[in-house]
Amino acid sequence: KGMAIPRKAGIPLGVMKVLDPRQLKPDSMETERILTVLDETIVKLEITRLILPITGSLERYARMLGPEITGRLLENQKLSMKLQHLLTSSGDEKSIRALEQHLKCSLRNILRLFLANPLLYHGLKYQVRVRESPADVFIKAFMEFRNFTLERLLTSPDEEKEKIQFMKDISLRVEKNVARISALQEELAGVIQTRDEEVNMKDKMIKNLKTSMEDLAKGCKVDIQQIMKEGEKQQKEDEKASQDRCARLQLDIQRLGTKFNALVLEHRASELVLRKEKCKTEKEILKWVQKYDTDMAQKQATYEEVQAVYNEEKEELAMLMEKHALLIQEYTQIEEERRRLKEKEEEAAREEARRNDAATCIQAIWKGYLVRSIYKSILKKVKGRGKGK
Repeated sequence: KGMAIPRKAGIPLGVMKVLDPRQLKPDSMETERILTVLDETIVKLEITRLILPITGSLERYARMLGPEITGRLLENQKLSMKLQHLLTSSGDEKSIRALEQHLKCSLRNILRLFLANPLLYHGLKYQVRVRESPADVFIKAFMEFRNFTLERLLTSPDEEKEKIQFMKDISLRVEKNVARISALQEELAGVIQTRDEEVNMKDKMIKNLKTSMEDLAKGCKVDIQQIMKEGEKQQKEDEKASQDRCARLQLDIQRLGTKFNALVLEHRASELVLRKEKCKTEKEILKWVQKYDTDMAQKQATYEEVQAVYNEEKEELAMLMEKHALLIQEYTQIEEERRRLKEKEEEAAREEARRNDAATCIQAIWKGYLVRSIYKSILKKVKGRGKGK
């Protein structure tokens, strides 16, 4: 990269297009179309300006033009002469309008032929000698209008405001410099006027002295010559001093003018740097915007994929929750059945235990009864045996 000019603060960006016209480039299809129409119109105007001198020397340019264009030019010349004859002879208005329409069609056909062969137009442009006419002024004004239109199309409202403000600032600076130069010129004029007044006063003094010398006769001749010499010497000194002061003032004026031109060049250079920085910044912004769009598109795609997976898992979870609710209900029913069965089993066990206890008790009583019965029978037998002895 080349060395950049230092950036200057306070320089608006909108005035770069005015101060550096080479940077003016169309930035949209509509602008290019408008400029194309204006450029084609300028070319048509220049071709129209060449038609009259070419027609006047048609034999000279017939070989270069070719038979088709030559025939069209002869037809156009005849139509022009016929129209002039009708206008001078006060012919029928309807015939005049019809002839004018025919002449316009002929001129359009000639322009189409020239536009179809641009090399021929450029060659004739430098060979045909055209006298200056109001048409040149109109073409120049139209070119200025084209440049002005391009500037307005490429200048945004903000840049227009910045340009106006910058031109106001420049105008204020120029007015200040002009005012200062005017003050210096007024001061110079005052010095010159003072010098002239002094010279006039001294001239009057010299004239008075001459008159006095004439009255004093020859005796005062030496004194009069001395006074004349002193007056001339003083006049020369005053003139020299005045010239020196005028030279100093002129140098001050030149120095201020040089300083003003340097400031203008410096501002233009600073504006060029700012314009380059603006273009660079716009490119970086465009790059970041494109990067942001790409990242956001990728993230959007990832988000959509995650959202799709989330929706599927959410649906599966809902189905599982429904199944879980059914299983919980079934589990509750099963647990309730188990609890009832367990209670029944425990009740049956308690009943069995009561029955076992009752049976044990009954068996114990029965065994006791049997034992007592046997014991009683044994006692009876023993007692019977004892009585028999």
